[in-house]
Amino acid sequence: MSSLLVVDDEQSICWGLSKMGESLGCKVTTASSAESALAMAAELRPDVIVLDVRLPGIDGLSAIEQLRTHAGDVPIIVITAYGDLQTAVKAVRNGAFDYITKPFNLEQVRHAVSRAIRRDEHEHASPSRDVPVEGIIGHTPVMQATFNRIALAAAADTYVLLAGESGTGKELAARAIHRYSRRADGPFVAVNVAALSPSLAESELFGHERGAFTGAERSRTGLLAQADGGTLFLDEVADIPLAIQVKLLRALDSAEVVPVGGTKPITTNFRVISATHQDLLKKIADGTFRHDLYFRLSAFHIELPPLRERLEDIPDLVQHFVARLRGGSTGDPPVVTQEALAELRRRPWFGNVRELRNVIEHALIVARGGAVLPEHLSPPVDAELIPGAGDGSVSVERLKELLYDWSRQALRDPTRSSQAYEELLHIVEPPLLRAAMEKHDSNCAAAARELGMHRVTLRKKLDQYGID
Repeated sequence: MSSLLVVDDEQSICWGLSKMGESLGCKVTTASSAESALAMAAELRPDVIVLDVRLPGIDGLSAIEQLRTHAGDVPIIVITAYGDLQTAVKAVRNGAFDYITKPFNLEQVRHAVSRAIRRDEHEHASPSRDVPVEGIIGHTPVMQATFNRIALAAAADTYVLLAGESGTGKELAARAIHRYSRRADGPFVAVNVAALSPSLAESELFGHERGAFTGAERSRTGLLAQADGGTLFLDEVADIPLAIQVKLLRALDSAEVVPVGGTKPITTNFRVISATHQDLLKKIADGTFRHDLYFRLSAFHIELPPLRERLEDIPDLVQHFVARLRGGSTGDPPVVTQEALAELRRRPWFGNVRELRNVIEHALIVARGGAVLPEHLSPPVDAELIPGAGDGSVSVERLKELLYDWSRQALRDPTRSSQAYEELLHIVEPPLLRAAMEKHDSNCAAAARELGMHRVTLRKKLDQYGID
């Protein structure tokens, strides 16, 4: 029978995890603090430990090394309600077997405990410099899950494919993976494939020998060779020409680069992180992207969430951008009013975090050091200007999940819980009413019939939400 030690100061969590562990056939012991767990660990020698981060006394992350001293090389599953990138990285770096954010469902923990019991061995991440990553911000569940994926990718040395809409922070994620990896002291070579000249892309990537082509007056080291010992970041990887895809795949498989016009290969050792906002599987079906290169680049996949799926992160992002855009300015930072924040939460954000930064920069200029009001915000970007935006890609099920996550967060905040119902209606109803009015050219009676309500009721709601 496997032994499971649960360390959490919430009795309800301990009870739930105990029942879960017993259902797996484990003998479960609980502790309410790291100090208690340390006292038990040497005697119990548990097979798996589930450890909360926020504990009275010694915190969970600090206790990991001591628990290993007492209990040996035991897999430790870290759980926390305060997930951010630094916490996730520190957990993985300290040798955590898995990292799970609250609120979680028991099936998540059950799966992690089952894997921990079955594991043969677990490789720990090697120590690395604790370098902060600029702009990786968010407390929502979807961002905490992203932090977890970034931390796991940093601890390994495999190829990573970052997917997500334009402006979601794919290069920031790539830099975070590099900075927290064992390659942190090596170069980070970023190349935007879409910006390369088609005629010179091969030379840029692989380098060339003198005289290889007209104008090649001297030899040049390619970007792949420059990334030796570090990380090569291929942004907009979907735009690599087919002919170069073949040569790139060969270089990745052989760990050798042959410059244009050369015959002697150059040995390289770099990790590739790729990024794209396009559907690579669709491009494979279209015959414009090689399936073997796709599988080579996508050993580990991370999806960067669009801003509209994490609207509760907007205040934190706004605060970050205000501080960054002010630079070294003295005095109190300008206040972004609640009305302005409410307006920001209502927007679709087809340009994602990059668009939000631009909006805040515009607002600070217009506000001239005063409070930022809704009228200081620049207009939202038209969906037609963003490729793939407004195409209905968010499913009904995904929308339900997002609203459920928002509701749980709102109800946990005592200052918002009593207004949660009204606030949710203000999120859900106005877009539907606007869409119905637009469809019927502002004909209130026709829109009311479409929505199944009386036109008087519709008029009242339009007035309530300030919809013209």
